Amino acid sequence: MNTYKRVSSGTPTAIIPPPSVSKPVPSLPSPLLVHSLGDENRSVLSLIADGRYIYAGGQCQDISVWTKQTCTLKTSLRGHTGSILALELAEAKRWLFSASGDSTVRGLSIHQIWSTAKFEQIYILYPYLETGAGDLFSLAWNPSLQIIYIGCQNTSLQWFRFSEDQIGQQLKETSSGVSTPTRRVHKFFDSYPQYTHRPADRFANNFGSLSPPLLERDASVDPASAFNIPASNVIDSAHYGYVYCMAIIPPSRTGSDDPRSPSGKCCQLLTGSGDETVKLWNCMLSGPKLLHTFECSHGAVLSLAVRSDTIFAGCQDGYVKVFDLETKTLVRTIIVQENVDILSLSMMHSDLFTCSANGQVQRWSPSFNCTSSWKAHDGIVLSSVITQSVEANGFVLVTGANDGFVKIWDMTVPLETSHNEKFIELGFGDLNGDDDHDTLTYALSTFVSIPSVSSDPLHREDCRQAAIWLKKCLHQLGAESTLLPTCEMGNPIVLGSFQGTRVEQPKPRVLFYGHYDVVSAPKDGWNSDPFTVLGRNGYLYGRGVTDDKGPIIAIACAAAELLRKRALGVDLIFLIEGEEEVGSTGFMDTVRKHKTQIGSIDAILLSNSTWITEYPPCITYGLRGVVHATIAISSGAPDQHSGVEGGAAVEPMLDMIRLLATLTDSQKKVAIPGFYESVRQQTEDEKQLYALLSQVTGRPGSVLSSRWREPSLTVHNLAVSGPGNSTVIPGTVTAQVSLRIVPDQDLECVSQSLVSHLRGSFNSFQSPNSLSVTIERTADWWLGDLDGPWFNALESAVHEEWGVQPLRIREGGSIPSIPNLEKEFGCRALHLPLGQSMDRAHLPNERMSLANLRRGKSVVERFLAKVANLEVLHA
Repeated sequence: MNTYKRVSSGTPTAIIPPPSVSKPVPSLPSPLLVHSLGDENRSVLSLIADGRYIYAGGQCQDISVWTKQTCTLKTSLRGHTGSILALELAEAKRWLFSASGDSTVRGLSIHQIWSTAKFEQIYILYPYLETGAGDLFSLAWNPSLQIIYIGCQNTSLQWFRFSEDQIGQQLKETSSGVSTPTRRVHKFFDSYPQYTHRPADRFANNFGSLSPPLLERDASVDPASAFNIPASNVIDSAHYGYVYCMAIIPPSRTGSDDPRSPSGKCCQLLTGSGDETVKLWNCMLSGPKLLHTFECSHGAVLSLAVRSDTIFAGCQDGYVKVFDLETKTLVRTIIVQENVDILSLSMMHSDLFTCSANGQVQRWSPSFNCTSSWKAHDGIVLSSVITQSVEANGFVLVTGANDGFVKIWDMTVPLETSHNEKFIELGFGDLNGDDDHDTLTYALSTFVSIPSVSSDPLHREDCRQAAIWLKKCLHQLGAESTLLPTCEMGNPIVLGSFQGTRVEQPKPRVLFYGHYDVVSAPKDGWNSDPFTVLGRNGYLYGRGVTDDKGPIIAIACAAAELLRKRALGVDLIFLIEGEEEVGSTGFMDTVRKHKTQIGSIDAILLSNSTWITEYPPCITYGLRGVVHATIAISSGAPDQHSGVEGGAAVEPMLDMIRLLATLTDSQKKVAIPGFYESVRQQTEDEKQLYALLSQVTGRPGSVLSSRWREPSLTVHNLAVSGPGNSTVIPGTVTAQVSLRIVPDQDLECVSQSLVSHLRGSFNSFQSPNSLSVTIERTADWWLGDLDGPWFNALESAVHEEWGVQPLRIREGGSIPSIPNLEKEFGCRALHLPLGQSMDRAHLPNERMSLANLRRGKSVVERFLAKVANLEVLHA
């Protein structure tokens, strides 16, 4: 594990913290060393294992085969004339592939005869250009296409398909003498004059009848089993560096808990290179097609591992780059140990193992926390593989190093499956009757268990996992779903599309907006774990159950139920962001960038607030806007002692108090000139509404009006430079203020008026201090269309479900994305709160009524059924 280092250079001792930002957690004990195998005089360059054997490729040209049951050497496979740089298994065929510095790939068949095993070479594969390809560093077997991929020193990517047609053609040509070469083609001795532009072949006959022994093929190889990779199966300069490592997606090696690729489904190939990139290729019969290039920028990529939607690239200098496969974005950089190369990676379910050049092996949790670290070898760890132990359902990590030893370490399987897989393993089945409610509550429980706190950098990966999980959840419920990248290091947006039943006339398209991020949940004040849903007395308790994970799952299940009944007559588009609680950074930029992909929108639906009481149900039709500003007054001098300079200095704090006092008058009204001029006057209908709400809530209608439809000013805090002691005159004082705005105030005008008023008032002080005013962020007000067909349909749906007319309410807060989405798509928004007034969003013991959750789902089903009828929209 990384530890703090003390450094002394003639000055007081300094503590240098480790560079890794991974959160320290209690360490697991180092794993048990089960056995050591090998010869200290041989380096172990490559490893692979199956159910019975461990195969170790060394620098001494042979492959050692160790029996797992007895840990004894079964045999040594010989045939290569160079170091064994890579090993790969085709388990279904019981083939072992080996790649070497002698520029050949050899295939061995593993046959079981009675109680013994026999190993024999069945194929030898020569790369295109043969020795010109250089060392063959990496291998990857595609079981779907029966193709072996080879990563070469000359930067090429080559492949060969072991199909019956390919092998049959080779046998046919061999038997007819067409392709029975007596020796290998040499790129120099068998070359033609340059002007002919012909590739080298054995018919060039540049040395008469001589046939140098160096050029002879291996006499032990049956010509029928020797294959040459054709030029058509080569991508020259696949990278601008050696192709050191490869991996197939989805992975099929032991230790992976990813679903196996269905027969015939297209796989993908990853290649890592000395050019500091990882490339993603689509595997096709015609050859790999480049899909994307990931830039690592931390030296050569020496090792690769994959799990689900996550790519791990082990680089020089001790860095592991973590990429999201869906969004093609960098999500994390793990600093294992600076300046120590990561030469091998292995995955066991959700846990990553990194093997370093200093002999260390480290284990990392799904949240990128190092949970175990140990000295595995006295040399450079060059290779590793996860394989089943001889014990039932157990696993071991096998490591090989240049100390000559293969070591077997007993491994404990991760206790919990990672967040993004929990729901995937469920399998929904048919959403009939109560099963639908079971899906709703189970899905919500899993969703809440992911602590997607967007304000805390330590939970950045949890936010990404929440997005991945939600994407897969929507997909299982019947949507086409994907992730949209936002800004650098930002949380992705989940885009899901439930396609309505095909009809001749255009279907309405409804966009549902929500957010999967939550506020922090310090355990003080909670009666239970905030990230474990607890059901008690008809309520579900947990962070996010009401804001906003509960409504998201309820509305997704509503769409799924309508799909099951073949009754979804609209296209329902989910747009779920991950940074609503921290200002929606990059959200609208991403929406504009992917607007074509999102498509046209006829109405916007959200559910991100609560009722005004516990009952009856409500519909929110208005939100205030907000202008947040920072005011700073500075003397330009350091902090001073009040006993020395008090009375002589013009204090920034006194200026700040005077300045803030100019913002309001004696009637507690905002004193900015013209502030109230554009405020929309209250109508008779509104007065009657507030009278009704006053009866329901027991609060004066004037109080509700001042909270919802009247503008306001708030001073949030004052901060000072220096220690804040009572004897100090601070050199700088800052204040955070906000203005809440309402219809029909103009957001830009109000912002400019605030700045102008503050500067004009401050100038009148004739103070030598300086003033700065910064508008930090803004959000416009929003008001729904109470007379439109969309609102009427929603109000009718609530009435039918609950049997009472819903209350029409407004909110004093702001949701920046709603007015922005309305302007972007040119349509109106609807706000359907599902929670009750006592649900304690953002507070300890946040809750959601189970009845509200289920009936809210039913309301949405009714609403979508109503708006599917286009006549409603034109009523």
